[in-house]
Amino acid sequence: MHVRFECPACGRPGQLSLASSGDWQCPACDHRHSATTVDPGLATCPLCDNAQLYKKKDFPHGVGLAILTIACVASVFTYAWYEKWLTWLILIGSAAVDGLLYLWVGDAIVCYRCGAHYRGFEARDEHKPFELVVGERYRQERLRREQLK
Repeated sequence: MHVRFECPACGRPGQLSLASSGDWQCPACDHRHSATTVDPGLATCPLCDNAQLYKKKDFPHGVGLAILTIACVASVFTYAWYEKWLTWLILIGSAAVDGLLYLWVGDAIVCYRCGAHYRGFEARDEHKPFELVVGERYRQERLRREQLK
C-alpha cells in the first residue's frame, strides 16, 4: 500500500509506504505529518482526515496520449498511401490496446482535499468516480486558503 502526496509545507511530491499509522516525515523539508489509523477500506484520508475520496484508473495519462497520438499519425500516413485496411487495423488495434489496458490497470483512490493517491487499497462502493462539483468545491477552498496567507 503506497501513498503519493504533496507536502502541505513545501508542496513537493512525496511517496511513502503505508505500514501503520503514526507520524510521516516529508523527505524534502522534514515536515512531519500526523496520520490517523489506516483501515483496509480507506474510509477517510490518513493525511488530512477527509471523508470524500474518489477512484480513478492508476495509469499515466502521458502513455495513453502517446498511444493515441502514434495511432493517429500512423493512420494519416497509411490513409494517404491508400492503405485503408492498414489504417483501420491501426485505429481498431489502438482501441483494443486501450481497452485491454483499461481492464488490466487497477484503481487508485484519491483524496479531494489534499490530492493524495492511495494504491493497494480495494475501491469500495462509496468510492465513486471523480465528480466535478465536489472537485471544484475543494479547488475553491484551496484558493481561499492561499489568499488568506
